[in-house]
Amino acid sequence: MGNALVDVLVTLKDDSLLGEMNLPKGSMQLIDENKFLTIKDKFSTMNPHKATGGSAGNTILALACLGANAGFIGKIGKDEFGEYFKKNGEKHGIDLNLLSGDLPTGVASTFISPDGERTFGTYLGAAAAMKASDLTQDMFKGYSYVYIEGYLVQDHELILRAMQLSKEAGAQVCLDMASYNIVAEDLDFFDMLITKYVDVVFANEEEARAYTGKEPWEAINEIASKCSVAVVKLGAKGSCVKKGTECIKLETPPVKKVVDTTGAGDFYAAGFLYGLTCGYSLEKCCAIGTILATQVIQVVGTTLSKKKWDEIKLNIEELLQA
Repeated sequence: MGNALVDVLVTLKDDSLLGEMNLPKGSMQLIDENKFLTIKDKFSTMNPHKATGGSAGNTILALACLGANAGFIGKIGKDEFGEYFKKNGEKHGIDLNLLSGDLPTGVASTFISPDGERTFGTYLGAAAAMKASDLTQDMFKGYSYVYIEGYLVQDHELILRAMQLSKEAGAQVCLDMASYNIVAEDLDFFDMLITKYVDVVFANEEEARAYTGKEPWEAINEIASKCSVAVVKLGAKGSCVKKGTECIKLETPPVKKVVDTTGAGDFYAAGFLYGLTCGYSLEKCCAIGTILATQVIQVVGTTLSKKKWDEIKLNIEELLQA
């Protein structure tokens, strides 16, 4: 469950446009319609790339491409971007619970720096109009895991209702912390959610630090004390996972050329969750997440070819047989 967005991506020659748009490098900033239109005008001369997006949207799409039975809850507008999001989900066999609103479909304007780092200026549009009252018990039935993006924390009632309905449906709740600035701005509420409702937490180094004030190894101990499974993604250094007394660190094999880090964390979560749904060990869950993350950072956006997905599946099979 998350913001139903369409990603519009451009690759920058330098980071000057980030300064011009007042967007801190590596962050996700919510923008109003006027700023969105200004960015859209800039992008029109820069050969942008379009793909369905949103943090949870990326994760669910990757899960579907792996063959998992996946669903998505979100809200779109009655426009070209909304139709694009819907058709892409249907094409990949995702069970869509897409609410329709009067606002335009949300767009994540994505700036890719020369070093592969990505910065988002996100106009939520219809996505932000999804409310707790829109959610029903039936949307959550039949799923073992419900993955919720932390960006939804800006509507306390919505994310709380989603977690409550997930628990009532017998599902485990997975929360991706989304962005360090989102965590820092709503620390107490994040803490309440994790302590009371969340089973699996996904965070990167910056998000873990924003939540605990500590470096990865100390942070993961604190997070794991409040939930069942804590995952801290370390970028090029790999990832670490803790469940109870079991603690694993898995290094990432070097990637020759990082093109775009958009979706790296989302794809890692997809691989990890795929492993969980299959009943694999935590170490294998980490390894599958790493396989997906290292593949998606070698392309612009989050769209991988069928040939690449076949290669990923083969890599997973080899991993499981090792």
